[in-house]
Amino acid sequence: MSNTDYEIVMGLEVHAELSTKTKIFCSCPTEFGAEPNTHVCPVCMAMPGALPVLNEKVVEYAVKAGLATNCEISRNSKNDRKNYFYPDTPKSYQISQYDKPLCENGYIEIEDDDGNPKRIGITRIHIEEDAAKLNHNEFGSGSLVDFNRSGVPLIEIVSEPDLRSSGEVDRYLKKLKSILEYIEVSDCKMQEGSFRADVNVSVRKRGETKFGTRTETKNMSSFRAITREIEYEAERQIDILEEGEKIEQETLRWDDVSGKTFSMRDKEDAQDYRYFPEPDLVAIRLSEEYIENIKNNLPEMPESRRERYINDFKLSEKDARLLTASKYLSNMFEAAEKICGNAKAVANWLLSDISRILNEKELEPEAIPFTAEHLAKLVELIEKGTISSAIGKKVVEELFENPKDPEEIIKEKGWIQISDEGAIKEVVEKVLSNNPQSVADYKAGKDKALGFLVGQAMKETKGKANPQMLNKMFKEAMQ
Repeated sequence: MSNTDYEIVMGLEVHAELSTKTKIFCSCPTEFGAEPNTHVCPVCMAMPGALPVLNEKVVEYAVKAGLATNCEISRNSKNDRKNYFYPDTPKSYQISQYDKPLCENGYIEIEDDDGNPKRIGITRIHIEEDAAKLNHNEFGSGSLVDFNRSGVPLIEIVSEPDLRSSGEVDRYLKKLKSILEYIEVSDCKMQEGSFRADVNVSVRKRGETKFGTRTETKNMSSFRAITREIEYEAERQIDILEEGEKIEQETLRWDDVSGKTFSMRDKEDAQDYRYFPEPDLVAIRLSEEYIENIKNNLPEMPESRRERYINDFKLSEKDARLLTASKYLSNMFEAAEKICGNAKAVANWLLSDISRILNEKELEPEAIPFTAEHLAKLVELIEKGTISSAIGKKVVEELFENPKDPEEIIKEKGWIQISDEGAIKEVVEKVLSNNPQSVADYKAGKDKALGFLVGQAMKETKGKANPQMLNKMFKEAMQ
């Protein structure tokens, strides 16, 4: 039986660290990258007698996320204790939310694999505290615990099992990340673990309505790794079923080097956590006015920004969608366009060479090392004819290695375009004498021959000749 006889069913639990200045239940800073155990206090280290106090900003940011994902916002909510023991959880329980989360019954829209709109349900969004971080000794002699992350506020966004392919999962996660960036509740830096997903995968025969037994792979923080994990895990489960065996409900970890999942433990059910209301925190009561105020102050969302780009800048729907998928890329586009006034050129550079280099280096747009001013200057230099588009590509490569004023780069490298008629005429004559067949082809009506001759002249001048002048002079010389 082939794999096409099976359907993959997936749901995701996404954890996003909130961009508050302080932790969820104490005033310790949340800043990433500090020396171990320097952002700690008796509350986040669970010292006896220390009492938590809920950070109001955490509630505000969670409500923002709920409104931006079309959730119903609970007027009456509470915190609960989720009991479990791990070395990185100092209290041996986590303060989370169980039966009364802040946000429920939402959705976001993505495209399915055929390009049709598809709504992915969001079961709930709740607030909770992050655990500490275990630093394992590479020689196996033990682990050290860094409590700086303990108590950093999280929202957990739980989807319905509506996802049916790794492509849908990829688009869902990217859309969710984009929304959180736009409303400025999380920096979503995957490399720092502030946007990560637990991936639940099961398979079933096509046409069946009952869900199969699922496995959960924890703490995945790379889009590429998530895609690979889903495809591997689905294949593994299908193979097990084809052999007449049963899938075990368990928690897995993904090994990116071997490209395989490995069992960590049996999957716990809710009753294993022995939830009960957190006795040290009061209930959360939200007024209509509070929710309306947050709703009315939500920033511009990707969809409305996309429509604006199509209407105001005359960009294609595809280009507008790609630009607005990342708030950082979109902001860079707007800032550069404001300086140089050439929206299409700025969009082309961002979506072609700059995006290509980001993909090759496996970097997020936030890692672009140069500024919008640098990009605008590059566009202006090409518009003025100071450099050609071909040289512009070299400048972009150089900007990633050595971010500074593009004008300085082209002077240092000697890349300024040759627009001197005498110098260009000399090159044209040389190329014509070296390529008599192409001249004959052009005169015989083969227009492609002109492109070849211009290419030879660009090669001769190392890309520095003015291409418009070359075209004109070649045509005149071959009349």
